[in-house]
Amino acid sequence: MLQLFRLIKIIMVIFRFRLDNLIPWKKTPWWFRWVLMFGIWRLIPCNYPRGQRLRMALEALGPVFVKFGQLLSTRPDLIPQDLVAELCKLQDQVPPFPHEQAVKKIEQTFAKSVEQLFASFQEEPLASASVAQVHRATLHNGQSVVVKIIRPGIEKIILHDMRLLYTVSRLLTALSADIRRLKLKEVVRDYQQTLFDELDLQREAANASQLRRNFSDSEDLYIPQIYWDYCRPNVMVMEYVHGVPVSDVATLKKQNVNIKKLAEIAVNIFFTQVFRDAFFHADMHPGNILVNTDNPAKPYFIAIDFGIVGSLTPEDQSYLARNVLAFFHHDYRKVAELHIKSGWVPDNTSVHELEAAIRTVCEPVFGRPLVEISFGQILLRLFQIARRFNMEVQPQLILLEKTLINVEGIGRQLYPPLNLWTTAQPFLEEWLKNRVSPLSVIKRIHDQMPDWIEQTPVLVHQLMQKLQQQQTSRKVRRFRKDILTGSIMVGSAVVLIFYPEWYAHLPLFPVILGIAGLVLIVKR
Repeated sequence: MLQLFRLIKIIMVIFRFRLDNLIPWKKTPWWFRWVLMFGIWRLIPCNYPRGQRLRMALEALGPVFVKFGQLLSTRPDLIPQDLVAELCKLQDQVPPFPHEQAVKKIEQTFAKSVEQLFASFQEEPLASASVAQVHRATLHNGQSVVVKIIRPGIEKIILHDMRLLYTVSRLLTALSADIRRLKLKEVVRDYQQTLFDELDLQREAANASQLRRNFSDSEDLYIPQIYWDYCRPNVMVMEYVHGVPVSDVATLKKQNVNIKKLAEIAVNIFFTQVFRDAFFHADMHPGNILVNTDNPAKPYFIAIDFGIVGSLTPEDQSYLARNVLAFFHHDYRKVAELHIKSGWVPDNTSVHELEAAIRTVCEPVFGRPLVEISFGQILLRLFQIARRFNMEVQPQLILLEKTLINVEGIGRQLYPPLNLWTTAQPFLEEWLKNRVSPLSVIKRIHDQMPDWIEQTPVLVHQLMQKLQQQQTSRKVRRFRKDILTGSIMVGSAVVLIFYPEWYAHLPLFPVILGIAGLVLIVKR
């Protein structure tokens, strides 16, 4: 019954914000077109742009739908750019749950009182989102920490709303061929996986630990320490860090921070994560990035919230770096060939057609000064043309594209003249150069040698089996050949007995032929 009421509310919100206008209704079933055409909701005015109406509808439906909209904002390969731009404005902010519930959750998780766990625990939360809430606390050793707590009852809410999302996606998919192309059910399934990953705070803690290890010697990025003794799937304790939000440019300038250097550091951090570590923070929006300003001449970033991370295979790294360099060298044929070779588009794709489509997108962009080129916008345009060629968009590349747009936005918010290419090009060229250098090849061989040695007995065994199978196969073929030959010889001997005129000059010929055939058969 509750699900029915919730579905009715969704339908009312859809028509309240006239989202029926987003459906390509000319390609829907006839009965649905009549419902759309003569429904009383058509009297409701829709003065806002469609992207704004979609954003307001998702905000009215609650936090699970807000986060779904945020996910859709990272899928420019599926939805138009005006919707992407508006969905990027969605804010994941909800009223905090009571302090008493936070305390109860902590005490149930650790079977200890809050006083036993912490020297102090602040009642007012630092932040509150749809999935979790954060409080400041102090450990008994004096260390300032933040305590992240999963929102009570959120699992039931998510399961309930996910069922509705599946229902809505199936309904829309059945109504329109254009909507079927968006693969809404697959998008909802990916969203469900992402959402439940965020519910596991131990997973987030592990992500933070990995990033901290990767940047342990860095002067550009600081990752707070995780206190594993206080981490569980629904509670996580992390070092408290203070800094200026990266979006507060006025404060940064007031404190005489080297803004240009900070913007370049942001780009270097991104490319270091992607190409050195193949493991990157995939939620680098301004709310998750702080700046330490203790030394304005040498500022550095502080990252928080590690619920979403991405990773790349060595093959993805290589293809990505070569694609980026080929783009900026205007080598569109190389880009097309790399897309096909990497499997990002089907093997039967025409290189010439893909090259022409990429040139159409990129040439107008590269006709402007480099400082005016948006790396993120290039990727958005490329994802749009990918639809024509049935490009199978990889999830890790979607996360990467989203992160790159965030990083570029941060960099240009800090320093508008930022030339992302000038900053990135030396890094990529040096990375590719090192990747094919003799020392790098020797290092990769050295790293893989233990696996090769361990697999050698298995490979030798498999080789011996192959040789035995081939020998057996040859024996079978020879067996069949001898049986067939012997049968022909015996048959010929029988025929010749009835026609003695054929062998009058060799009276024993059929006997000899028959005996030879029988011997060949019996031998086998």
